[in-house]
Amino acid sequence: MKLNELRDNAGAAKKQKRVARGPGSGKGKTAGRGIKGQKSRSGVALGGYEGGQMPLYRRLPKRGFNKPNRKEWAVVNLGLIQKFVDAGKLAVDVEITEDVLVASGLTSHKRDGIRILGKGEITSAITLLVAGASKSAVEAVEKAGGKITLTAQAAAAAE
Repeated sequence: MKLNELRDNAGAAKKQKRVARGPGSGKGKTAGRGIKGQKSRSGVALGGYEGGQMPLYRRLPKRGFNKPNRKEWAVVNLGLIQKFVDAGKLAVDVEITEDVLVASGLTSHKRDGIRILGKGEITSAITLLVAGASKSAVEAVEKAGGKITLTAQAAAAAE
């Protein structure tokens, strides 16, 4: 077998239908779009109209509400923090703030603040200063000998 004898298996590559490429193609001139009218023009999307029938997006019930000014938290689990402490990317002896967590690469951005969740094990006594924390995370950190301070509490304590 030579390089010039290589072929695809029969039926492996289907030829693409090329419309508007002359009368010999069988799909020339109007390219299967008919004559005139909205659907023959470019840039038309008639997705919502169902020929007078009530459209699907109006038949289905609307549920819920999206609060426009809701807080978007960056979420970090305790197990990941412990992993970074073990790897030496986070120091245990200093207070770990949100900026320190971002700088260490644990999370890519703060958003409206970092919230600590209790998934995973924490064995190091760490001091965290973050925007939010779950009850289980606070309990786990305190059990390990550490402390979580929320930034709202820190601001209130400073006043």
